[in-house]
Amino acid sequence: MSNRSSAREDMLRSAAHLFRRRGVEATSLADVIDHAGAPRGSIYHHFPGGKPQLVEEATRTAGAVMGAMISAGLATAGPALTVRAIIEGFRSELLATDFVAGCPVAPAALDGLNAPGAVTAAGESFSSWEDTIAASLWQRGVARDRSRTLATFAIAAIEGALIVAKAQRSTSALDRTEEELLGLLETVLEASTGR
Repeated sequence: MSNRSSAREDMLRSAAHLFRRRGVEATSLADVIDHAGAPRGSIYHHFPGGKPQLVEEATRTAGAVMGAMISAGLATAGPALTVRAIIEGFRSELLATDFVAGCPVAPAALDGLNAPGAVTAAGESFSSWEDTIAASLWQRGVARDRSRTLATFAIAAIEGALIVAKAQRSTSALDRTEEELLGLLETVLEASTGR
């Protein structure tokens, strides 16, 4: 049972890795099998729904991993430092992959038309991240509506900056987005605590 579980998890990790770098449509099931080092027949054993199921589950898994990282960061470092860490992680990944890899759930949102469940999974991941950030801001005294708006703005700004950074092959958009977001969050958080 653990081998099956491990093979399945390996394929999910490989799929997410390849989707981040190539996109959903440009990644075949054979690519995932090869990258995971899995036996040829195993993909349909673990994912009887084929590629749409694999894309959806890989997106859900990647979204949950990212969500757990965001939650842990918010609990230990707070909103501003967590946003800084998210951006730094993406910046490092862009540089390490020569501006190929981006957000782990964006490929399904941008390229998952043949896997509608994956598009839904991407939307749910983004919503979950927003909810988590909004709750953290609210817990620090920011009004509920303002917390929601800031959380949505942060996710949208980072995702947009990633696309621009990939297209321009430069981290400049991400760097400027980081500076503005951090300044905004720090100002709002200071105002909410009356400092």
